[in-house]
Amino acid sequence: MPTVTMARGTSRRSPLRAATAVAAMVAGLLVLAEPGSSASLLPASRASSEPGTARTISTGWTTPWGVSWLPDGSALVDEAETFKIFRLTQSGERILVGTVPETVTTKQEDGLLGIAVSPHWQQDHYIYLFHSASEGNRIARMTYDGSALGDYHVLLSGIERADWHNGGRLVFGPDGYLYAATGDAEHQELAQDKNSLNGKILRLTVEGEPAPGNPFGTYVYSYGHRNPEGLAFDPEGRLWASEIGPESNDELNLIEPGKNYGWPTCTGPCDTPGMTNPKATWAVAEASPSGLVYADGSLYMASLRGMRLWRIPVGGTGVGTPVAYYTNQYGRLRTVVKVPGRNTLWVFTCNSDHNGTQPDGSDQVLETDLKPSAS
Repeated sequence: MPTVTMARGTSRRSPLRAATAVAAMVAGLLVLAEPGSSASLLPASRASSEPGTARTISTGWTTPWGVSWLPDGSALVDEAETFKIFRLTQSGERILVGTVPETVTTKQEDGLLGIAVSPHWQQDHYIYLFHSASEGNRIARMTYDGSALGDYHVLLSGIERADWHNGGRLVFGPDGYLYAATGDAEHQELAQDKNSLNGKILRLTVEGEPAPGNPFGTYVYSYGHRNPEGLAFDPEGRLWASEIGPESNDELNLIEPGKNYGWPTCTGPCDTPGMTNPKATWAVAEASPSGLVYADGSLYMASLRGMRLWRIPVGGTGVGTPVAYYTNQYGRLRTVVKVPGRNTLWVFTCNSDHNGTQPDGSDQVLETDLKPSAS
């Protein structure tokens, strides 16, 4: 079962914190986790919706991985193993727009991964990509004029690459900077090395420079990560990350600048000074999380080995009890995004990769509306 935790060093509740919680409960503002758990407190009004019945809107995909929305409400979707980018309309029409050059894959966890449309796309026509190349992983930029890709340009190289643990998710923050999740490339020690780009959340300008205000004056925003594959901002501008763990303790983390998230010293909650606890953890068989998105009071986390979609209610910096949907119904789930202008999610399967073992073209895009919760 998933567990919900508090930050390292705060697992014992102080008398003041307990008194505050009781007062809030009396006021009807908060709900407490089950006795004995260390769940953060949540506003009772959150998590008022949940996914309904899923329907298929698009088929014929091979390892869809990154998704980012264009201003017209269609999405750019890339495929990890074919290096292709498609435009997918909300009616399910799929149009090939191009292929990313200099991309390679071992058909494990590398290839063409994250994609992020520029916040100013109508002016600059830029899209940003995280992909594997012969010498390592890169963050690159291309133009997309509405019909075709062009002007490939490397912004950041030197991110070590391996068959596994490449991370790869990209997202623009509300501050206008680009955030990138990188894995440890199967070299655990890199996650704790602040001079390495691996095992990190990076923060870049649109021109590929370290963003102003980064905690160490480099690209590094946070460190101590194993294989983070999901990044999502909530409406208050907080950054959350889903992270694939080793044999246990897949994690949901609240990312703060300069914080150390423990790997490989810690997996899951621990009391080591200087390490930051995950907000929730899962057994690997229940999760192996990848894509992450915030929608209507909750984070939604797509799970690969777990073959389910997790809903994690969020209130401030705290989370509530995770609930699973679609368990074993659609196979491995790689990415989840919220459809702009609608209280609807798109969920992308990942059954044609090495672990899914299904043939090319067997992946699909599911759509589900968020409905009032019965609980």
